Amino acid sequence: MAELSRTGISLEQDLLAGFDKLIARRGYKNRSEALRDMIRDALLSDVIDSNKPVVGTLTLVYDHHVPHLAQKLTEMQHHAGAMVLAATHVHLDHHYCLEVIIMKGRSKEIQEMADRILATRGVELGKLVLTNSGAALKTAK
Repeated sequence: MAELSRTGISLEQDLLAGFDKLIARRGYKNRSEALRDMIRDALLSDVIDSNKPVVGTLTLVYDHHVPHLAQKLTEMQHHAGAMVLAATHVHLDHHYCLEVIIMKGRSKEIQEMADRILATRGVELGKLVLTNSGAALKTAK
């Protein structure tokens, strides 16, 4: 475990009360754990905005009755080459499938690919989540 440093902050009482309610709902044991996660999230946002290497998951739900849609989605993934690490496919019901695509690359390239896939006719819902390793955040400057 990394060496810990202590710091203090000043907050308005109502802001602190709202923060305490939030961390209780989320199950944090103390304010320090919650603040560490918030700082990590802010650092990750900076990494993503800087077009640095990230990993991500693109989750999408699509209507498999749309002609050639599954083939188009597969071709897009093949065209992306090494950016796509893996994909998993689940049949939700008679009409809909869920697919999760795991990717690695520069944040802007992954975002562009996700946008193309999500704009494809027949893709009904989708969400891209980008992240990277905790080690990368520790060295972010």
